[in-house]
Amino acid sequence: MLERQERTALAVLVCVVGIVLAAHLLFDAVARPLVATPYSEEVPDGVLVLLEGRVEEVKKTSTGGHRILTVNGTTVFLPQNVAAALELGENESITLYGVVQTYRGKREVVVASAADIRVLE
Repeated sequence: MLERQERTALAVLVCVVGIVLAAHLLFDAVARPLVATPYSEEVPDGVLVLLEGRVEEVKKTSTGGHRILTVNGTTVFLPQNVAAALELGENESITLYGVVQTYRGKREVVVASAADIRVLE
């Protein structure tokens, strides 16, 4: 059996874990639109951006199962784990969150999760 101090410490630990988990879920659900910057060419690398528009082109990479989208003239990179969870086609209107990066001298938005892309009706 646990001593009184050990039970207290365990209860405090469980409460802290619960608070951190709740804050994380709340941030994902609510705060992302508040901290994301609308995409533009002036946004520096490493910034979380919001990009809205129509999918102009969908290409698969030659290796790795990744996909590359063109949305409003902007290159969007979907890693294999994200691409496998989505069925996106040309002319679909989407909203996505991603991080800006420069890859081989070209700017692109990298999406980290399938939950970061929403297809609009």
